Amino acid sequence: MHVAKIKAGREKSALHRHPWLFSGALMPLAGTPASGETVKVLDSNGRFLGWAAWSGESQIRLRFWSFDERETIDRDFFHRRLSRAIQLRAGMHAASDAMRLVHGESDGLPGLIVDRYGDVLVLQLLSAGPEAWRDVLCDELEALTGVRAIYERSDADVRELEGLPQRSGLLRGDMPTDTDIVEHGLRYRVNVAAGQKTGFYLDQRANRQRIGELARGADVLNCFCYTGGFSLAALRGGAKSVLSVDSSGDALEAARINLSLNDLPGDRAEWVEADVFQYLRLLRDKGRSYDVIVLDPPKFAPTAQHVERASRAYKDINLWAMKLLRPGGYLATFTCSGGMSADLFQKVVASSAWDAKADMQSIGRFTADVDHPVSVNFPEGDYLKGLLLRKV
Repeated sequence: MHVAKIKAGREKSALHRHPWLFSGALMPLAGTPASGETVKVLDSNGRFLGWAAWSGESQIRLRFWSFDERETIDRDFFHRRLSRAIQLRAGMHAASDAMRLVHGESDGLPGLIVDRYGDVLVLQLLSAGPEAWRDVLCDELEALTGVRAIYERSDADVRELEGLPQRSGLLRGDMPTDTDIVEHGLRYRVNVAAGQKTGFYLDQRANRQRIGELARGADVLNCFCYTGGFSLAALRGGAKSVLSVDSSGDALEAARINLSLNDLPGDRAEWVEADVFQYLRLLRDKGRSYDVIVLDPPKFAPTAQHVERASRAYKDINLWAMKLLRPGGYLATFTCSGGMSADLFQKVVASSAWDAKADMQSIGRFTADVDHPVSVNFPEGDYLKGLLLRKV
């Protein structure tokens, strides 16, 4: 077994059980571990710190599996970790048959995402560690859940940083391309093979419910609507009208299908294929206004390097949304960018309000739903941040 030693004074994060170690914190190794190989990690004095998966390509050179020297990283270890993650979610969402079962680092399984859609599991292996244990993970998940199919969606860009090719496809069982799920009584058709992330934005479940509660009798504008989650929640909540905008024609077609699956007033729904940045200006030029506006854009800042450009984009869409918002109206604005801190996002939104000459009150915050826990030792896991604002 290879042993990795941390430079003197660089062991603090490991002592605090942060799951990542960067390349600059390590002394030179004797030999080269294989990608995903389990490495014993010691401090500069030779004291045990943890067991970690090695990645020779990534700047995050080690991701910790365990800080317990008595543990062995083997099939039984993964059985225990997967069992714990699944059990922690037992009964968590009686109103939905779709749920995140494993949330990476925060479930003690760095780089592993597992989402359940009915009787289908979707697996993402985002780093070298879970990639090396792929077959074992599939065996254990199949046994623990009894699903009829496991589909892999390891097609995220972050795999390139690990020196891993993007990959997707059916791993176990058989399944159609689409599977239907139910969330708070609403039915959605999910394409696990081609949809965003693993097919659906499970993290916004509770937030969709909140928007539905605010939508009664309201004219609603849903920007970056994807397959219509917020739109359907608003219609079910009693919205007078819902205008949904997205640049993807395929996503809008999926949204129309989702609408057709539910007993909702379709005549109150309008779907527009357009660039949201341009369309917000067009709506302002037409003198349109709304009682509830949702801004749920894609990831503008995947890393800190993209924050400056992303801040300009967030400021732009929030400024125009505030101009379109009626007095007393609500703006739900989100960022899912890991490189954008909650404090910075609030500052950007405040700057938008200043430039829009809008008096806005913050009356709530949004986070990912409870099946997306965040370890207190891993604040980077708190990626979804949102504000609920009211125009005075």
